[in-house]
Amino acid sequence: MMAEENIFLFVPNLIGYARIVLAIASFYFMTERPLLTALLYFFSGLFDAFDGYAARALNQGTKLGAALDMLTDRCATMCLLVALSLFYPQYIFVFQMLMTLDIVSHWLQMYSTLLRGESSHKNMDVSAHPLLRIYYTSRPVLFVMCGLNEMFFGMMYLLHFAEGPTKS
Repeated sequence: MMAEENIFLFVPNLIGYARIVLAIASFYFMTERPLLTALLYFFSGLFDAFDGYAARALNQGTKLGAALDMLTDRCATMCLLVALSLFYPQYIFVFQMLMTLDIVSHWLQMYSTLLRGESSHKNMDVSAHPLLRIYYTSRPVLFVMCGLNEMFFGMMYLLHFAEGPTKS
């Protein structure tokens, strides 16, 4: 990478900006337009796979892109969980604990990465727990786990708007 290159215009970062716009649009419509929200949120999440791929394929990985990616992921999940807390108040404590676990686990992972002097939180050494190593080093495992998590929350979101069966 040459010193005069503008990393703000790297393809993966442009994809990241699009993710942010799509996520914010989904937040805006979240309480009243469930199908539009789901579509916007889905594409924001789908772009998450493309920004990393583009960064590797184009050799345009940057610390800005990595931070943008993680912050977008965390904010999108938090906003969806806040909406679910409003829709399902009986489970607010569960959603609060899920938000706490998400933030704390990612912060600890990033902090430990910095302490080890690694360039990415996905770099795992042999002393890491085997489940963490599989999660962070196997792209298919990471994709499926994140996808299933988002799908579960997304289905809970859409279920809130579905009309249930009625007694006759």
